[in-house]
Amino acid sequence: MRPPKAGRETALRADAARNRARVLRVAREQLAAGDDSLQLNTIARLAGVGVGTVYRHFPNRHALLEALSAERFQQLVDEARAAAAAEDALAGLHRMLRFSLARALDDPGFAAVLESSGDSEARTSVMKAELDGAVTELLDRARRSGAIRGDIEADDLRRLICGIQHAVRSGDGTSRYAELYLDVLIEGLRPAR
Repeated sequence: MRPPKAGRETALRADAARNRARVLRVAREQLAAGDDSLQLNTIARLAGVGVGTVYRHFPNRHALLEALSAERFQQLVDEARAAAAAEDALAGLHRMLRFSLARALDDPGFAAVLESSGDSEARTSVMKAELDGAVTELLDRARRSGAIRGDIEADDLRRLICGIQHAVRSGDGTSRYAELYLDVLIEGLRPAR
């Protein structure tokens, strides 16, 4: 009897790793060219691999978005950890919120991964848990100092940043609105007087 098939985290054969890298490269090129549809059949054709190869690595569009966003997500986790370790918790929170919004506005695919309630890849779930842990630590420190209200959780901040990203995109997308809406969020985090 053969052992159960291992998850995606196991090492890929060399040819499978090359195919996966080729698919990711083509998907990035599509995004850079302004095509955010990420049609897996088209990507397979452009990458010179079979459709089954693409679906083996990325069973759906969201799984592909997660793979494309992994580096940005790790940057956000690192920023949240740095903010949690900052001497001034409120300043760290403001910096982390600005960083998060900038990344979400810069990359709609990343924003989709950030706001998604379900993950295709175990790595994404792990990074979300790491992000929530760092943000929870940051929020706890800010609450203890009396800088923010007591009823805001890490998941709330993620939803609010995604909401601001949607609001900015629904307008003309200028940074003026991003700053305005972020300032409203930051003001709303303050405790009631």
